[in-house]
Amino acid sequence: MLELTPIFVLLIIFGFIYGIVFLAVRKKERMTLLEKGADPKTFHFEPMKAVTLKWGLVLIGVAIGILMGNILDTYGILDDEASYFSMIFLFGGIALVISYFLEKKHSRNK
Repeated sequence: MLELTPIFVLLIIFGFIYGIVFLAVRKKERMTLLEKGADPKTFHFEPMKAVTLKWGLVLIGVAIGILMGNILDTYGILDDEASYFSMIFLFGGIALVISYFLEKKHSRNK
């Protein structure tokens, strides 16, 4: 069986490095804009109003993906890992696309 611990450790290390570099660059950009006289309110982002809808749809999609992966694994259509991972990502992605279109329709109606 493939040992996944080193892969996860590397992903975590690269994630932290990316996060630190991203925050440092963002701070430098903001400081430069403030020195040039930009309005600090430009950095304030309006929070998404449909966050709970998006997370709800994603979690429903993941649950359906797990169920479909189990069905595919039980009947021997796909291997164990391939069935679960592919179905989780497929239905999670479908949920995000549905969330996008719902938010777009809601913003058009306002």
